Amino acid sequence: MSEKNQTNNSSVISLTVGILSLFIPFIGLILGIIGIVFSRIAVNQMNKTNENGRGLATAGLICSIVGIILQLLMMLGYVAYFSLSVSG
Repeated sequence: MSEKNQTNNSSVISLTVGILSLFIPFIGLILGIIGIVFSRIAVNQMNKTNENGRGLATAGLICSIVGIILQLLMMLGYVAYFSLSVSG
């Protein structure tokens, strides 16, 4: 009887939410934070249960961080654009 390790669900959620954080304006900031949280949860669960999906959790963490940075830069751009258009 061979036991096949399953992929951790939190790592899949982390990757999915991390990718969405890259493409959805404004809401992506919240999704990025959720992706980081799920990535940390996934790593902790995988350390205990020996499940697969560490690469997915890492990719989710990276996508979430990049998504947060992009969202913050986009918001900064909007603030700069509208402050210049109002004052000019």
